[in-house]
Amino acid sequence: MKKMRTGIFTVILLMLFSMSCFAMGRQENKKAIVLAGFGTSYPSALVAITDIQKQVQKAFPGVKVKLAFTSNIIRNIWHKRQLDKSFLQEHKDIPEEILYVKGPLATIADLQDEGYRTIVVQPTHIYNGEEYTDLCSYVRGLNAIKTIKAKYMPFVKLVVGRPALGKHGIVHNYHQDMTVAAKALHADVALARKSGSALVYMGHGNEFYSTGIYAEFQQVMRKMYPQVEIFVGTVEGFPSLNDVLLSLESAKIKKVMLKPLMIVAGDHANNDMAGNEDDSWKSTFKRAGIRVECIMHGLGENPEWADIYVRHIKDVVRDNGITL
Repeated sequence: MKKMRTGIFTVILLMLFSMSCFAMGRQENKKAIVLAGFGTSYPSALVAITDIQKQVQKAFPGVKVKLAFTSNIIRNIWHKRQLDKSFLQEHKDIPEEILYVKGPLATIADLQDEGYRTIVVQPTHIYNGEEYTDLCSYVRGLNAIKTIKAKYMPFVKLVVGRPALGKHGIVHNYHQDMTVAAKALHADVALARKSGSALVYMGHGNEFYSTGIYAEFQQVMRKMYPQVEIFVGTVEGFPSLNDVLLSLESAKIKKVMLKPLMIVAGDHANNDMAGNEDDSWKSTFKRAGIRVECIMHGLGENPEWADIYVRHIKDVVRDNGITL
């Protein structure tokens, strides 16, 4: 009986100690991954984003994996759809997380408030351009927070992975990242070869950052797959649509397989690439006497491309001494 009373007393003391620690502000340190990308307003294109999320979740089963859209416009479109009964009736399979999606800053803040203090932000961007630079700036700003007492620091670790085609620096050679990315596209090359077509990729690019990485990636693809003519262009920057057209005409190409070099086959793929307007890539090529087959699938639908982000998460957690 005395032992029982002692045991009960010990349990009560432990409970009181736990409550005391909680009251004093002891913070949890749960772990999460934020997949940050531009997003899409096209319901049909969401599969590319959710497929990446599923693959990352499978690789890290005990870790919370959240989506964040960097585009204010895209987020606002989805938020308005929360109250659109006809849209919701027509698209019953839209995940709630998409309807209520937030930007990277808000997503990180929500997680921190829920006790997640080790957070890996993995971009689904293609290259180290404007969006990736801004994302890194957000994270640097949050990491600049310094509390008087170390135990009240909002994060134990808040880190950013690198985009698909890598970034500058000596820790991870971006040439190797491009090689891995090129290998992930072997099915596209095989499909183009089977149909007797040249393979043309349309990337997004940027008007304010150098997009030379796309031209370099084109050379990596050509060296890896010499059996197929491969061309890479961008909506913004270099190589432009006109640059690609001149190259096609110079090579006397008469048939192309046109595919987005983007995570999703959304607005740019449906309009800039495959639209019926005069200035679309498809229409431009057709006017030049080139037959066009459009493939409306984003890179995120390719498991081997999604695995690139899994690898980059593993790299950044290892580099920063994080265990997931």
